[in-house]
Amino acid sequence: MYIEPPLHLLPSALGDLFAQANQSGYVTLADRYGLMAAIFDESLSEDEKRSIDRLLRAIRKGRIKIVDEISAVA
Repeated sequence: MYIEPPLHLLPSALGDLFAQANQSGYVTLADRYGLMAAIFDESLSEDEKRSIDRLLRAIRKGRIKIVDEISAVA
């Protein structure tokens, strides 16, 4: 029987992701994978969950774009 390993995000990963997305105006493929991992992390605080909701709302309203680049780091 295969058991999935627990997900553990870096402590500042979500904050960095939100700051980068708000500054650049887009989220990359790596950012999306980070968000996906965060959503499955059962230990997120309510503030972190609200931050994810705000980011997704900004994407839905078109204020932040989704790009197919792997990373913003050049």
